[in-house]
Amino acid sequence: MTQQPVTRVHKPVWDIYVRLFHWSLAASILFAWWSGEQGGNWMEWHMYAGYSVLTLVLFRLLWGFAGSYYARFSEFVRSPVHTLKYSLQLAKRQEPHYIGHNPLGGWMVLLLLLLSAAQAGTGLFANDEIFTEGPLVHLVSYDLSVELTRWHKLIFDGLLIAIGLHLLGVITHQVFKGEKLVQAMLHGRKLAGVEETSYPFAPLLRGILLAALAALIIWGLLNLL
Repeated sequence: MTQQPVTRVHKPVWDIYVRLFHWSLAASILFAWWSGEQGGNWMEWHMYAGYSVLTLVLFRLLWGFAGSYYARFSEFVRSPVHTLKYSLQLAKRQEPHYIGHNPLGGWMVLLLLLLSAAQAGTGLFANDEIFTEGPLVHLVSYDLSVELTRWHKLIFDGLLIAIGLHLLGVITHQVFKGEKLVQAMLHGRKLAGVEETSYPFAPLLRGILLAALAALIIWGLLNLL
């Protein structure tokens, strides 16, 4: 008996906040790198980029619990055993299709969030021993500030490696598997079987409130400590 091909249609997956977060974080990290390389007066803008990264990461953490279905950690963070099984299936080219993040992609999201937070967080206490100091450098000793500055640079190297792996995964799916991930992160829709359940996006107002809350927390951290 001939198996009928699965009919696929575009279904909403990535809400506007996931998409804005994704591109805003990429732009903030890129600008932070560039402005840090320029030094001098650009270091003030470098710090602003770091504040943006912290705000974005905090918002994404909140959205991971209160956002749309496919934005939630409970949907895409699988157990290590599940992820290992998926990796073995991937090696055999027998992996199942996921509308949202696959298990490896889910763990990569967590890794990128962790490294981004650590990178920007250590920057709050960093100093270049010449001209620029982080806004919270007064809370730690000089020696600890120097050590955190060293970690600020080391973590960025790790972040670059993680970003490279992320891009490699995107290219693999985009070019070799024909899965339009870049386009999906622009318009929010992905191909899925017609029988697969669609989930409505979370209310826009909820995202606005959580974004404002994240910004307020970071502002308080920078100005009240």
